[in-house]
Amino acid sequence: MARTVNEPTVVCVRKANYRLFSYVFTQSTTVYSVATLLFVGGFTGPCWLQYFLDIKSFKLGTKMDFYSDKMSWSEVRDLFRLWREENVRKSADIVDLWERILQKKVHKLGDERLLVLEQVCVAALDCNRLEVADVCLKSLSAEFPTSLRIRKLKALKLEAMERYDEALDLLDSIIKQDETNAAPRKRRVAILRAKGKIPDAIKELTEYLKKFMSDQEAWQELCELYLIEQDFARAAFCMEELILHNPHSHLMHQRYAEIRYTQGGFENMELARAHYCLALKLSPNNIRALYGLFLAATNIAISTKCTSVKKKENNKLAKWALKQINSRYEEQCGKSNQVAALEGLINSLQISPSA
Repeated sequence: MARTVNEPTVVCVRKANYRLFSYVFTQSTTVYSVATLLFVGGFTGPCWLQYFLDIKSFKLGTKMDFYSDKMSWSEVRDLFRLWREENVRKSADIVDLWERILQKKVHKLGDERLLVLEQVCVAALDCNRLEVADVCLKSLSAEFPTSLRIRKLKALKLEAMERYDEALDLLDSIIKQDETNAAPRKRRVAILRAKGKIPDAIKELTEYLKKFMSDQEAWQELCELYLIEQDFARAAFCMEELILHNPHSHLMHQRYAEIRYTQGGFENMELARAHYCLALKLSPNNIRALYGLFLAATNIAISTKCTSVKKKENNKLAKWALKQINSRYEEQCGKSNQVAALEGLINSLQISPSA
C-alpha cells in the first residue's frame, strides 16, 4: 500500500549481511512500504537493493534518526562510501556517525581508511568541529607529511578559523609546486569572495578560466560574481559559455533568459523569450519559465519597436503562457482561492514598455 510522507523520513532496510542504505522521501512524495516491496513485489534476494538504487526519484537522507543507533560499523562505512560516490553534502550526519560508531572501528577500514578520514575532516570543518578535524589531520599527516592534498586540508582549516591570509599563503605554495592543480586556485576565489573582495575574486577566476576553460562550475561562479556586481552583459556571456557546454539543460536557458530580461531593451526581450521557449521545450513543467515567457512576450507586445505582426504573435504567446500557468495551478489545488488570487495578481500586473 502507498502512503504519503509529510515529514522527511529515513527508511533503513536490512537483508542478512548485505549492506544497509538510508533513504529519505521528501515532502508530498508517495512511497511504498518496505514490506510491500520485499514480499508482495517478490524480492527474495539482494536484487531488491538494486531496485532501490535504480529509482531516481528517491533521495538520500537529509537527517539520521533512531535507526542509526542500530547500524553496524560496516553499514556506516558503506553509507559513507555511497555519499562520497554521489557527492552528497551530509556534514552533520558524517561527524555524528563517525564519533558514535566508525571512529572506534577505523582500523578495520583497510585502504578506505584514508578516504574516510579525509571525508570526515572536510565534514568537521563544515560543521566547525575543529577538534574532530584536528584528529583526522594528525592521522593523515603522520602518513603523508608532504602531501599536497593534506596541505589543502590544512588550508581549509585555516579558512574555517578565518585566518584567510595564512590560507592564501599556503594555497600559493601549493600552486607554485603544482601549477596544474585546479583545487587550490578555486579555494583562492572562495576566500576572496568570503572576504568581500568581489572584483579581486572576478580577476582571479578569470585567470583561472584562461587555464581551465571547460570548468562549468567556474563559469557558473563567475556568472554569479558578475551578477553581484550587476554586470549583466558579462554574466550573460558566462551563461552563453555554459549553454555551449550543456545545451540540453533547461536551467541554463532559463537563467540566461532571466539575465537578458533583467537587462531590458527590445533585443534582449526577444532573446529572453526565445530561451524561455527553449527551457519549456526541454522541461514543459517549468513553471518559472512559463512566468518568464508571459512577462517577456507581454513586454515585447507593448514595445514601440514591435510591429503589428509581432505584436499579434506575442499577445497570442502571452495568452498561451497564462493559460498554462492557470492550468498548472488548477491541477495542483483545483479551482480554489489560490487560482483566483493568481489571476487577480496577473491582471493587476503593471508592465512598462521596453526601450
